[in-house]
Amino acid sequence: MPKTLKASNQPLEAEAESVPSSLRIVCDDAATIKLEANESGEAETPSLRKFSMNAYTGGAMRLGGWPYPVVVDLAGMRVTRKSRPILKDHDRGSIVGHTDDITISDKSLQVAGVISGVGATAQEVIATSENGFPWQASLGASADKVVFIPEGKTAKANAREHKGPVYIARKSTLGEVSFVALGADDNTEARVAAGQVDGDDESIETEDQSETTDGLEPVNASLNMGTKPQIKTEPKSAVDQMRAEAAAESRRIAGIRKICDGNHPTIEADAIEHGWSTTKTELAVLRSERPKTPEPNQNTPRYTREVLEAAACLSVGIDEKQLLAGYGERTLDAAHPLRHIGLRELVAECARMEGIEVPRVFGDGTATIRAGFSSMSLPSIMENVMNKTLLAAYENTPIAAFDLCSVGTVTDFKEVARYRLLGTGGFEQVAPDGELKHGKLSEQKYSNKADTYGQILTLTRHDIINDDLSAFMDIPRQMGRSGAESIDDLFFTLLLKNAGFFSSANANFLQGADTKFGPDALTVAKTTFRKQKAGPGGKAKDQKPINIRPEYLVVPVELETEAELLMGSSQLMIDAQGSPTKIPVDNPHRNKYRIISTPHLSDSYYPGASASAWYLFANPRVLPAFEIVFLNGRRTPIIERVEMPPNTLGMGFRSYIDFGVNSQDHRAAVKVAGE
Repeated sequence: MPKTLKASNQPLEAEAESVPSSLRIVCDDAATIKLEANESGEAETPSLRKFSMNAYTGGAMRLGGWPYPVVVDLAGMRVTRKSRPILKDHDRGSIVGHTDDITISDKSLQVAGVISGVGATAQEVIATSENGFPWQASLGASADKVVFIPEGKTAKANAREHKGPVYIARKSTLGEVSFVALGADDNTEARVAAGQVDGDDESIETEDQSETTDGLEPVNASLNMGTKPQIKTEPKSAVDQMRAEAAAESRRIAGIRKICDGNHPTIEADAIEHGWSTTKTELAVLRSERPKTPEPNQNTPRYTREVLEAAACLSVGIDEKQLLAGYGERTLDAAHPLRHIGLRELVAECARMEGIEVPRVFGDGTATIRAGFSSMSLPSIMENVMNKTLLAAYENTPIAAFDLCSVGTVTDFKEVARYRLLGTGGFEQVAPDGELKHGKLSEQKYSNKADTYGQILTLTRHDIINDDLSAFMDIPRQMGRSGAESIDDLFFTLLLKNAGFFSSANANFLQGADTKFGPDALTVAKTTFRKQKAGPGGKAKDQKPINIRPEYLVVPVELETEAELLMGSSQLMIDAQGSPTKIPVDNPHRNKYRIISTPHLSDSYYPGASASAWYLFANPRVLPAFEIVFLNGRRTPIIERVEMPPNTLGMGFRSYIDFGVNSQDHRAAVKVAGE
């Protein structure tokens, strides 16, 4: 007979309300079938194939038919015998085998056994396993005693603390084990009769099994009775029978009053009047003392923060493949119905997620906006979505400077020095005494430093009332493009106004009437580039050539088509005097250089811009003419939330990027005036 729970305001554990009478424990990992080898190394017969599984690790599970997570207390799990049937899909007619070992610790349930079935089902499991099919396991168990832990309370099971709301099956009985294709099937259950026991139990309460109370399911019990000697007794007299019935009724009423204990007069009166058994009375008392589950309302959160964030990303058009890698398939599927979410709904759901009351109707938006702005979720979601939007726009904007500059890292905003050593000597023959001579090195020093570039934006009350999330996200898109464009802007400003970098003294500047872009001028520029010397001036007679080849042909957009024709043509139409003709001549420049064309070179916005000047650059990883440095190696802009002043009705965000650009080695580039 279960013990009676005394009335209290909020019990730590109470018998759970009407819940399924069975459990299906689903393995975290697929069941593995292991093939043992005999002494000769040959495989045993399929009927002796063994399997083992880590069936349960003691945590909370989401099970079909249970409104809250379920924890099976392994300390209260009953295994009547080590040999339990192994089925397929919980079908008693589909026999696979049996268990030969079941181990229960305080943290896990381990099951092992053999595939002893001889029918088609067992052969199917063996054959599919050999083909690599990932069978999963599902364990059926009866829920003999289930308690409910309300929200705000904790209870201990399986050597860990579990926070409510959660169900804990304090007592359960292991039934059968099944191989299933999908273990986490919430629509089906392993139906095992509750309260089923073996014949070694001392007693079973079975009275009034057909009765139910307020929707409670009856508890069925059965005994496997063996053959025992029959003892004949004389029938009782009518007086003795009346006395026995009166004694039974007296004991029933006394038991009912003891259970109700004066705290449940209505239940006590109904039980005595309608002839309830003590078991049925106790169930009614337990049900009346259970904590009531709060009814869902319009403020009940329906989505998690990850789902809302993914939905907002879909709404602003971020690529689904990128989101799948970040959020996972389950979150993205849950977010897909919300792929057109607006700012109003996003603000309201963020408030609901944190238990803040939100009006059913948006109205003028005052209450909803105040609730959303007071939540912690909305700023976090907006910040993450804006960062993803900004990053996508930044990465989709071409940055020519990354092709023509080396990329470095600095740890602060102070000026840093770069040194480059180019040998003017070389290996010399070692003297007979083995002495190595000192080589001559020319040390060159360059500098660079990072600065911060950024801007601020505000999510205002107007933006939310207008309910256009995509329009608001145009701002971080523009920020992303602006971050990319600021790098090119700084680079081309430095390139075009740096008269001292490209000069005759550095042997990297060509001008004159014969420098107009064409095959001949390109030949001269290439030759000039290849003849660069190792020393600072680049002209000293005692200095060796550095032998660096140009790889990039940089032209303004006015010369882009002409450069593409020159790089793509296999032949040139010129005569022996170099004039255009119909006589073809092989093109020595075909596919030798990668063309980079930008509007910055000829735009009057930049001092020193020219529609005729063009350049040759070396690979910056070999010898850099210019260098870009980023603070701590971060090459992308970032968005952060900022506190807004009281006179600003909105939520503020700032975006910034830390970088710097400076010239390095003049021998890595040649400028041609193109006159």
